[in-house]
Amino acid sequence: MRFDGKTALVAGGTGGLGKAVSLALMAEGARVVVTYIIPEEFNALRTAAADRQIEGHHIDVTDETATQNLVADIIGKYGRLDFLINTIGGYAGGIKLWELETKTFEKMFTLNLRAGYSLARAVIPAMLKQKSGAIVNIAAKAAVDHAGGASAYASSKAAALAMMDSLAEDLRGTGVRVNSILPSIIDTAANRHAMPGADYSKWPKPEDIAKVILFLLSDDGKVIHGAAVPVYGAL
Repeated sequence: MRFDGKTALVAGGTGGLGKAVSLALMAEGARVVVTYIIPEEFNALRTAAADRQIEGHHIDVTDETATQNLVADIIGKYGRLDFLINTIGGYAGGIKLWELETKTFEKMFTLNLRAGYSLARAVIPAMLKQKSGAIVNIAAKAAVDHAGGASAYASSKAAALAMMDSLAEDLRGTGVRVNSILPSIIDTAANRHAMPGADYSKWPKPEDIAKVILFLLSDDGKVIHGAAVPVYGAL
């Protein structure tokens, strides 16, 4: 029960990776607050959580006012916010840059960069006040491995990684830690549907990535700050 009495905000906490992280945190004693867009996903998470502490909010975290209000509500209700895990993201690939629609480019930066920006701005003042906290942001292998046909996705993930690296330097010595995770293709239902001919056995499982995230949040990972941790599986 490493996280007994701790409060965690899992943005996108009902998706493939977010659900695994939320359940793992609850299993170790944390009270978990998730944001979600699809109500059916939250209902499924709530069922899986059984009698453990779970709270859900249907908000778009790129809306800075809504996100700040959510964090204020969490602090008012529980007195503190110990962890932020941002699992929100989107993918667009297989498109050459000159064929890419601008709206797709903008969507990648909204999901993969702006969400993390909005969340960090909302939670950090509270974490600084309590002189403790840990943030894990989900980037991607594409942040450092820029394949063809993925200009919008790769650049948005690279920007997210750079933003968290810079934020980690801003927070050095404050008691608040920031790290990034770099998954390859995660073994989720959505990815299996998108790539039916792929070898799923080589993809990292959400539950295994969740274990890495919980380590980074825990006191066992207290010396890790400003890192980008690859979780590529057997690819």
